[in-house]
Amino acid sequence: MITPEIRKQYTATIGIECHVQLKTVSKLFSGAGNDAREAAPNTLVSHIDFGLPGALPVLNQEAVHLAVRAAFALNTEPQQYSYFERKHYFYPDLPMGYQISQLAKPIIVGGTLEFDVPEEGSRKTVRINRVQMESDAGKSVHPAGKDYSLVDLNRAGTPLLEIVSEADMHSAAEAKAYAKELYLHMRYADVSDCNLYYGNMRFDVNVSVSKTAEWGTRTETKNINSFRTVEKTIEYEINRQIEVLEKGGVIVQETRGWDDAKQKTFTQRTKENAEDYRYMPDPDLPPIELDEDYIKAIHAEMPVMPNEWRRRLLSLGLERSQIDILLDAGIDFEDENILGLVEATMDDKDLSKFLANWNVNVFIPLLRDNKVTLGVDNQKHLQTAVYELVKANKLSSTNAKALFEDLVAQTGLPDSIEKYAEAKGLVQESDEGAIVAIVQQVLSDNVKAADDVRNGEAKAIGFLVGQVMKQSQGKANPQLAQQLIKRELGL
Repeated sequence: MITPEIRKQYTATIGIECHVQLKTVSKLFSGAGNDAREAAPNTLVSHIDFGLPGALPVLNQEAVHLAVRAAFALNTEPQQYSYFERKHYFYPDLPMGYQISQLAKPIIVGGTLEFDVPEEGSRKTVRINRVQMESDAGKSVHPAGKDYSLVDLNRAGTPLLEIVSEADMHSAAEAKAYAKELYLHMRYADVSDCNLYYGNMRFDVNVSVSKTAEWGTRTETKNINSFRTVEKTIEYEINRQIEVLEKGGVIVQETRGWDDAKQKTFTQRTKENAEDYRYMPDPDLPPIELDEDYIKAIHAEMPVMPNEWRRRLLSLGLERSQIDILLDAGIDFEDENILGLVEATMDDKDLSKFLANWNVNVFIPLLRDNKVTLGVDNQKHLQTAVYELVKANKLSSTNAKALFEDLVAQTGLPDSIEKYAEAKGLVQESDEGAIVAIVQQVLSDNVKAADDVRNGEAKAIGFLVGQVMKQSQGKANPQLAQQLIKRELGL
């Protein structure tokens, strides 16, 4: 058992290698399809994926385009010169006997990712060491209870970016926050679908612990496909390594896996070093040479990235938790263009803040729970109309939500949102003369509560407002009702 006192004696050092599947139509070096999620085994393959003798790879230009976008998303620029190499190893699902990758001259060198670490209340910058383009291997399938394995080559040749961080992280919380931020940046840059369930984004975490400034021996736990598991894996590895060292043992440099059922890592194989792979330049592929005009054109098409969105939304006075919800929704419900509509109203800060809050508290929960769709034009029309009615004190917040939920569930929107709200009895009464009569009746029927208000009992006025709302069938403006109650009581 590792006590907190022992744990404090050690510094953990963490780096993450992330494989991101590029969202191209076809594979990196062949014309076979790139979306294997629903495909039957070995149906998205070509002679190149099978590694047949004489098969020549042809580089997918769209993969290069997406790699350049990834460079800008990571706050750097692509290398104008890079080339592919063969990384040799022998797996049943790698028919060529090597993976086409990059080592000496990758397409991206350097970069940074800056993000908040909510659990620690801090802000962190992690440097990017390198990003290399490479083709994925196939998949070995091990049927339960059988004494054989099968190979599916649908994934072989899938275009990947391997994003390698520097070992700048020192806690599981930092690593989880980094993984989530990297996900956001790749999604906002439209580089990848980043579907963790389907393996579009996978994390390999490198962890070492040491009592000195010198790094300890690291282990690498591969193919993690959730942010929470990144955190769990690192927490487990830190504690496991400390326990081994405290007992006088030695950490072995190795590749490990994560057993989700047992919530622990396990040994897979001894970790190879670069020399074990016998890298050599790929003789079948020419270097990638990018001119400045090509790079500038891609830079000009880059969208607003997460940190810039945070800056803009913070200017509205939103909480960071609200901003996180909006950022997630910006990609989860891309067709609704939620962030775009908020941004389009930035000149009217009150409207913009209303829309941001309204989306966080009303619309996004509806999207997640009911899987409703509204569309950009309908959303703009409905949300702006609701805002105008609330601003004019014609709708209470409760009735505004009821109106919105009612209309979102329909196939179309009425021409006049206000007339529809009136027909539904949701528009609140702001006619002072009409409400005064109700207030006078409520005060007559509730003499004790009225006396309590006169005597400074603040809670009693809430009861009286509630009675006014009841008698008006919810149509009275509650703020006006409270003002009239105070006036009638001479307060």
